[in-house]
Amino acid sequence: MCATNRTIAVIGGGPAGLRAAEVAVAAGASVTVYDHKPSVGRKFLVAGKSGLNLTNAADFEDFCAQYSGTDFPVDRWRGYLEKFNNEALRDWALGLDETTFVAGGGKIFPESKKAAPLLRRWVLRLKSTGVRFEMNHRWVDLKIGSSGIEMTFDHRGAKQTSTYDAVVLALGGASWPQTGSDGNWWSILQKHGIDLQPLQSTNCGWHCHWEPETLEIAEGKPLHNLKVRAGEKTTSGELMVTRYGFEGSPVYHLGRELRSMASPTLEIDFKPMFTEEHMIGKMESARRNFYKEAQQRWKLSEAACAILKQIYGEFDNAPDLAQAAKNCRIPLTDPRPIVEAISSAGGVAWSALDESLMLNQLPGVYCAGEMIDWEAPTGGFLIQGCFATGTVAGQAAAEHLLGNCV
Repeated sequence: MCATNRTIAVIGGGPAGLRAAEVAVAAGASVTVYDHKPSVGRKFLVAGKSGLNLTNAADFEDFCAQYSGTDFPVDRWRGYLEKFNNEALRDWALGLDETTFVAGGGKIFPESKKAAPLLRRWVLRLKSTGVRFEMNHRWVDLKIGSSGIEMTFDHRGAKQTSTYDAVVLALGGASWPQTGSDGNWWSILQKHGIDLQPLQSTNCGWHCHWEPETLEIAEGKPLHNLKVRAGEKTTSGELMVTRYGFEGSPVYHLGRELRSMASPTLEIDFKPMFTEEHMIGKMESARRNFYKEAQQRWKLSEAACAILKQIYGEFDNAPDLAQAAKNCRIPLTDPRPIVEAISSAGGVAWSALDESLMLNQLPGVYCAGEMIDWEAPTGGFLIQGCFATGTVAGQAAAEHLLGNCV
């Protein structure tokens, strides 16, 4: 039997934190969830505004390949996903009376497509199992003592301290700070000597310089059915031309490669379904006005023509224009600010964590979710990673407490 009532504090009420609380309370621990906002799951709700993409139907190998990070522990991560994979997440949703379906690109959504009903039922279930919620509590420090882990919070301007047997930190990265993931935990862990990687924007737009003439034609226009390359990685999809550069899943997927380049460059194939030879042949007897001819014969969009014209100028022959349209090299500068990004890279370094996601320098303190240095593209992989790490950290925190049982 246990000498004391086993207690766990979960700091952060996003998917990773709530999942850690769910697993820990099921293992018999007494769990309290803290969040500095008035309610939990705010980023979860924002992510679900256009349809809650819970996970993805990709097979396991393709699923694992979507994740990366600095000194990323591939085998460890596979183990985390094995503990809570995409099928487990669908079963979890079904346990909350929410069936799911597979959409384009393997994206998996709740039948309702909404986040609010699912979150509401989840929180009610957590409360019914005994999980306590303390809102408007900003975590400001911790201290490892002889009686446990002393956690200090700022609650409406007043300092409060509580002691727990174990702690799960699930405070998110630094994207969408209005939802609560503002990265303020960085300085606390840094003070405790935890190895950290700089927080950076991921799943975000990128800047490039557009001439006014290009923007007049292309701004706000989608570029459909592209093949896009950065370095050694290639992806497909649609880009949106914005006043500052590009938005869209291809630049989201290629973010890590772009950040690693001294001179970030996108290579766009505007017509991946055609070979250069086929495109040249379709020009037939064209001798002038090659952009106009390309719009008619290749169905090359006006926006694509404007971009090509800015990068390469006018063309006096079809072969050169075809080659440029198949491999348009567009120099980028930097990603959009982290406060606008869908997610962030960086955070707690893998060298600072053991296999159970416990901080090596702070025994009994675990990390979960986006505050760890991993990243993934949109499409259901982000939330899955949060659920998987929350599962591991919650279970490990509960098992850690078993060492205090006699």
